[in-house]
Amino acid sequence: METREIERNGARLHALWRPGHGSPLVIVPGAMADAAGWRHVGAAIERPEPVLILNRRGRAPSSPLGTGYSVETEVLDLLAWLSWLAEPVRLFGWSYGGLIAIEAATRSPAVRQVVAYDPVVSPFGAEAVPELREAVAAGDLDRAIEVVLIRVSRSTPEHAAALRGTPAWAPMRQWVRPAPEELAAINSHTSGPRRWAAISVPVDLVVGEESQQNASYGTVFTAVARLLPKAPVHVLAGQGHLAHVNDPELLGRLITGLITDR
Repeated sequence: METREIERNGARLHALWRPGHGSPLVIVPGAMADAAGWRHVGAAIERPEPVLILNRRGRAPSSPLGTGYSVETEVLDLLAWLSWLAEPVRLFGWSYGGLIAIEAATRSPAVRQVVAYDPVVSPFGAEAVPELREAVAAGDLDRAIEVVLIRVSRSTPEHAAALRGTPAWAPMRQWVRPAPEELAAINSHTSGPRRWAAISVPVDLVVGEESQQNASYGTVFTAVARLLPKAPVHVLAGQGHLAHVNDPELLGRLITGLITDR
């Protein structure tokens, strides 16, 4: 994939770009991920349109989160990308990226459709923020990852221990650094969802089958679905919160089928 960069208020914003023709699809990853982690999903989307995969703040080579960071910061960054594209777009957001994408749909007429996979809203893991901040501030990134896995994602300690011996652990050490402030931002963002009922474009919600049984992601997904009662729900069979890692081809096919030509 090619790279693209823009600036907003002095902040560098980076993305990966798959060329094509037609209304672009913008992929907004969530926490504990970067654009490279979504490359295989982008490649599996069998559509002619361009695909733009964002490296949100806190993921090099994009700038750090910066002072005064909030969900609003992320939404304005996404709107800057939409201004750069200068044409109607479709948005796909995963986890925190789903919240950002839905919020952007309340702000910009350029958004033609939103697909949100396991989106999150407040309250979500707020009780883990102090311990997560402490671990990151101390440079104990392994402990910080465990906090995310066990206290936020509600994985078992055994699962977290097993991950330590896999290649997935090293990149998570980079991604966990901005996680405390991202999680705090999600939990501070309480007024935005009140506007969601006014969204006029199609919104599709995607949930992993295993996420539905998870006390963390399943509970928050139910809350999002209640805020968007007209949005159809699509279940990723046999998957949880990480289909982009475990079966990117399956997720790419689902996105391909959900993109409308409206």
